[in-house]
Amino acid sequence: MKVFIVHAHHEPRSFNSALTRIAQDVLTEAGHTVQVSDLYAMKFDPVSDRRNFTSVKNPDYLKQQVEEQYAHETGTFAADITAELEKLEWCDVLIFQFPLWWFSMPAILKGWVDRVFAMGAVYGGGRWYDNGHFQGKRAMVSVTTGGGPSIYSPTGLHGDIHQVLYPINHGILHFVGFDVLPPFIAYGVSRADDTDRSNYLKEYQQRLLNLDTTPPIAYASLTDYDPETWQYRKRRDRTD
Repeated sequence: MKVFIVHAHHEPRSFNSALTRIAQDVLTEAGHTVQVSDLYAMKFDPVSDRRNFTSVKNPDYLKQQVEEQYAHETGTFAADITAELEKLEWCDVLIFQFPLWWFSMPAILKGWVDRVFAMGAVYGGGRWYDNGHFQGKRAMVSVTTGGGPSIYSPTGLHGDIHQVLYPINHGILHFVGFDVLPPFIAYGVSRADDTDRSNYLKEYQQRLLNLDTTPPIAYASLTDYDPETWQYRKRRDRTD
């Protein structure tokens, strides 16, 4: 199995970094191949604009999706985007490793998505959700939070953590075709003691060793929606 980890934390001694290191060790020992894009260490540029391309179709007006499609057709993505696209195509499993900042991912990781998940290369032409470009591949979010599990419960002040992560799991990963695994969540790590952190690392090891057998989140299929309005419709058993 080929695993691609996109790591988004600036501190090498952080718990996020410990999670990425243990993922590399555990997966490698189990016979898998791992690549890591450490975005801060790479000084990855998160700003999406003309710097994404070495040549453009329209030099006078930047229309992002048009230029992404053109770059895909002509091989004119910037080198940093091309390198990340190659890793995406290579992998069987994609893992996003990041701390939850303002109920979402850090800007550097969102910028990575903005630049790398490009039209033509990753989506477009009817390739979305269960018809997505990466169908057959798996993806998982591994995230740390500042608050504990109760505040991220369905009745907690911050709301259900699964709803917080829905824009990432469904709107980014599943949108491009990945089978999205349930997230790994380490709660309140800044306040956790050594025992709690050790337990989280052991739990993550088990999740990693079961990446290929863990059932993905059950999202509705495209066939469950009216193709004209994209409104959910109840499926009826046919009798004819």
